[in-house]
Amino acid sequence: MKQIKILVATHKSFQMPADRELYLPLHVGRADKEDLGYQGDDTGDNISHLNPYYSELTGLYWAWKNLSYDYLGLVHYRRYFTARTRRYHEGLKIDEVVLSQEEVDYLLDESEIIVPKKRRYYIETLYSHYDHTLDGSHLDLTRQIISHLSPEYLLAFDQVMQQRSGYMFNMFIMKKEFVDDYLSWLFLILDELYQKIDISQLSAFEARLFGRVSELLFNVWLAKRQLTPREVPFIYLEKINHFQKGKAFLKAKFFGEKYGKSF
Repeated sequence: MKQIKILVATHKSFQMPADRELYLPLHVGRADKEDLGYQGDDTGDNISHLNPYYSELTGLYWAWKNLSYDYLGLVHYRRYFTARTRRYHEGLKIDEVVLSQEEVDYLLDESEIIVPKKRRYYIETLYSHYDHTLDGSHLDLTRQIISHLSPEYLLAFDQVMQQRSGYMFNMFIMKKEFVDDYLSWLFLILDELYQKIDISQLSAFEARLFGRVSELLFNVWLAKRQLTPREVPFIYLEKINHFQKGKAFLKAKFFGEKYGKSF
């Protein structure tokens, strides 16, 4: 039987899946914070203190270094893989929509990497979207770091930056061999980026850039390894204001108004 552990990254109390053999609620950025009653990412080998910058990646790092598993996954307290496309509504029960152990086993029999459905930008490339909404210099510096530390990834990086779709949210389920390969490469790049960017003048929202850059780097790693993952629908467990989100996107593209908060 596959030993599968899916992290549920959270920073607050929220409804959690009942199956605690499969799903592990993980308090990311737990260092020096109030105890929520969940496992924290601040034990053993950890980088919990970097959560204000690395976001859910501190949870991934903790699991990578401290857990035993055959397959590791990551979802969020408000965003999960689901068996079919659904929309949030009041009264939705989490255990009715998240993947069950049986469903995860079935998917992993078909593919060794599970990812959320691609996010498509249509009128933007991955690079231009990041540049318009955040700060493209982060990606320019990341490219420089890759050219120095792992130049064999440079072609894949350039190709991915010109794509108009990608796998987002740092969500995946994949076997340990791939986890080890991906995270050992990812943190090498991000740690160098962290050393080179002055975060002292950034807002709390802006400072989480390393987590956002990693979303794009996951696509680079997949492209370089020539891996074709299995796409699975995902669901938000909070109401999303799609009008405000779309409005902010258009303002960023056409009027240069950067994002100042999450949607």
